[in-house]
Amino acid sequence: MDSSMVNIALSSIMREFSSPLRETEWVVMIYLLTITATILFWGHLSDRLGRRRIYSLGMFIFAGGSLACTCSPRLGWLVFSRFIQAVGAAMMMSTGPAIIKETSPPNQLGRSLGMIGVAVSLGLMTGPFVSGLLIEYYSWRSIFLITVPVGLLFGLLAGKVIPVSKKTSLTPHELDWRGTICWTITVTLFFMAVSHATAPAWSTLRISIMLAAAVVVLSIFVRMEIKAVHPLLPLRFFKKWFFSSAIISSILSFTLLFSAIILTPFYLDRVLGLPSSKVGLIMMAIPLSAMVVAPCAGWMSDIFGAKRLSTLGLLISTSGLLFLAGLTPETRPVHVGYMLALLGCGQAMFLSPNSASVLARVIKEHTGASSAMLATARNLGMLLGIAQSGLIFSYFFSRLTGGLDMKDVSGDNVVQFVTALRYAFLAAAATGLLAALVSWLRENDAQ
Repeated sequence: MDSSMVNIALSSIMREFSSPLRETEWVVMIYLLTITATILFWGHLSDRLGRRRIYSLGMFIFAGGSLACTCSPRLGWLVFSRFIQAVGAAMMMSTGPAIIKETSPPNQLGRSLGMIGVAVSLGLMTGPFVSGLLIEYYSWRSIFLITVPVGLLFGLLAGKVIPVSKKTSLTPHELDWRGTICWTITVTLFFMAVSHATAPAWSTLRISIMLAAAVVVLSIFVRMEIKAVHPLLPLRFFKKWFFSSAIISSILSFTLLFSAIILTPFYLDRVLGLPSSKVGLIMMAIPLSAMVVAPCAGWMSDIFGAKRLSTLGLLISTSGLLFLAGLTPETRPVHVGYMLALLGCGQAMFLSPNSASVLARVIKEHTGASSAMLATARNLGMLLGIAQSGLIFSYFFSRLTGGLDMKDVSGDNVVQFVTALRYAFLAAAATGLLAALVSWLRENDAQ
């Protein structure tokens, strides 16, 4: 719910702090970057210290970060507060699917994950609408304030309700600290370079150096993980194509999804001139459709397996992006909602079967690591989606308008805005086709 609320607030945050898009995007980017960089560590740690402890503590840290976001006097403070939020969110995300697997019958894992998909969709569905109302009648700060008591309450409940999971006896010295540091540096360098590719202050040489450094650190990370007794990222998992294909297609599917989630609210706000409440209402189409499809997709995956269902879902999502690429200044808001609903249906049809296909085939001792890798893939895809869509949109909009930024959108350059948007959505659709191909090439895991 929190993540979908913040996406709606970006336009208002941009106005209050008078910041360009590439700086304002870091309110979302730092959240996803921190989760991507740390979630493997928390999954690694939960296999050793127990999932209930990690999950509950994550709730409390998230609530503290939300309170800090509410009090942010400037954009930099808000970005740092989102970092604190993200640490707590990573702790919860790394343990959630593993807790579901441990508490579900083996032959009903897909259905259980499908119901989790419903819960996630409910949060995503209500998030934009609630966010739009709060922003329109109060302030963007209120969207963070309302999550503080919720986080505290559920942190207490989690400590009482979640069963104690079996843990190993590893000491802190046996945790993969070096791997954690290398992975964090790799992810940070890569996305700093990609997200600033069109920034005037960043030279091609600086970006190239950062990308080269990311590759070097990644190679060091891979060598360390191969030799590690208790690796942060068990690379042997990727020798199995069912695992590799699921992770790759998950990354690409969320790249596609977040390209639409990030840019569509700006189109609704800046081009169609809709108030925040209506923007939130239209963006609800994605989670609303996903909520309807997710339980059916989970149930069907228990019967038919993931290959056909996941591939079909990705093709449906791609068709939604192709329709969005045809947006014009005269497109009716309700038609935008239909396009987003198609995207949501496809994502729901892909996600539950894809996750179940991984978790059902790993041994119990690796459940936490596998769960964390699925979450890492999801957030890596989100980051790529934000970076890819922002990069392509900013590049074409700047070229078409002679160097303007999204904050400079007016009635005089709406056509250029829509043209740049089209290129960004077409690139996302191409990503979706690649994801569908990878998904189709996976092993047939029908039961």
